[in-house]
Amino acid sequence: MFENSSISEIISLIQRKEIKVKEIVSFYLKRIKKYNSSLNAIVSIKDEEKIIKEAENQDENFDKSKPLFGLPLASKDLLDVVDFPTTYGFPGYKDYFPKKNSLIVDRQLDAGGIMIGKTNTAELGVGAHTANRLFGITPNIFGNSQSSGGSSGGAGVAVSANLLPFADGTDMMGSCRTPAAYANVYGFRPTPGLLPDYRINEKKKNLPIISTPGCLARTPDDMSILLDVIAGEHKEDPISFSLTNSFREANLSDQKFSKIKIGWLSDMNGNYQYDPEIIEICNKQLNNLEKHKVVIEYLKPKIDANKLWNCWGTLRAKSIYEDVITMNIKDINEMTPQAIWEYNKGIKLTEEDVKSALNSRIELSNDVNSLFGNFDFLALPSQQSFPFDKNLRHPEKINGKLMDTYHRWIEIHIFASLFYLPSISLPIGFNKDGFPIGIQIIAKQKEDLKVISFAKKYEEIFQYSKIKPKLSHD
Repeated sequence: MFENSSISEIISLIQRKEIKVKEIVSFYLKRIKKYNSSLNAIVSIKDEEKIIKEAENQDENFDKSKPLFGLPLASKDLLDVVDFPTTYGFPGYKDYFPKKNSLIVDRQLDAGGIMIGKTNTAELGVGAHTANRLFGITPNIFGNSQSSGGSSGGAGVAVSANLLPFADGTDMMGSCRTPAAYANVYGFRPTPGLLPDYRINEKKKNLPIISTPGCLARTPDDMSILLDVIAGEHKEDPISFSLTNSFREANLSDQKFSKIKIGWLSDMNGNYQYDPEIIEICNKQLNNLEKHKVVIEYLKPKIDANKLWNCWGTLRAKSIYEDVITMNIKDINEMTPQAIWEYNKGIKLTEEDVKSALNSRIELSNDVNSLFGNFDFLALPSQQSFPFDKNLRHPEKINGKLMDTYHRWIEIHIFASLFYLPSISLPIGFNKDGFPIGIQIIAKQKEDLKVISFAKKYEEIFQYSKIKPKLSHD
């Protein structure tokens, strides 16, 4: 009944009392029951009777003022939700029940959302493949032999399959952007601080904020509904901030869209490796944008890619190491090889190593800011590899080149992450095997509204949301 309805249409029906909350919730629960067993996107699911009871209670206590009223939601299993375990997909945390919600979870619940479960994640959130020892693998929605990406792969698949209206996530090294690209949906990493978070690790206070909550949706309009709820200053987050306008109201006229200028970074002067077809598909879609008078210019950035990688590697390892220490994991060797790799690197880092990386970040940020110059946005592919074999931890080679670390294949994401640049992954097409890929549109710090405005116009023109995966029971 609601397969082809936008989320704003569903909300409007609820608020006009033309449908009951119970009807909406039942629609999503039926889809979850039908498809989730093969997709493994939603985990730690609340008992169905309890969910229906919550829906009936909302029908009896109607509150039009709440923007997410009646919508079923699920949060990534790295975010805390009271009454649900926050497992991180890690066996050592299978029985960990938080005493309070993450800040963006509170906001979703306060806005009338009904929390029904958690979305699957890469174990401990480390790695861009959604696989863990507690819940298993979330496969790609366009072919279950391949990976859904990660670490917000459960969210990406759940949104693409219409098991959820939209979903929160987190993004350090493309953890919203990669799953979005692999699911033909939109994945947004905002400027850190736009979505508030508890920042309780004192040992990280001098480190850059390289991880932030984010979100995924089938359309930027749907995403805007969620962003207007979860974005903005919060007294518990000292770096949080608000924007002057709402995301739902953010739009670009045809006239303004036709004046957009994008700097295309492509392979960063040959420093990034890509699977065959990725650059070709990106170039084709950029050419399509040019038909709408968007100016595309190929850039050759004077950025030391090795310096950028080394800077990122140091700061990421230090950050993950400090997080692991805070978690009080009894036996480090019980973690995944990826997490152990970061821990072992982090424990060896000296104060001088970190200081050098921080200085490099300052130097590199000047080069990055200069790239924007006369451009509204910069663009990079959303991924260096198409969805890979789900039984692998990560792609071992790209374009014939051996990946020297478990995360070199997602190097493409550090450009936005390291310098606090808002970035959205836009769907752009499929390879010959039928797997999707995306392109990142990147703006200056705190130009998040501008990014979403562009994405809205993009979806209006190309309508990638109408290309839906064929689910196993369809």
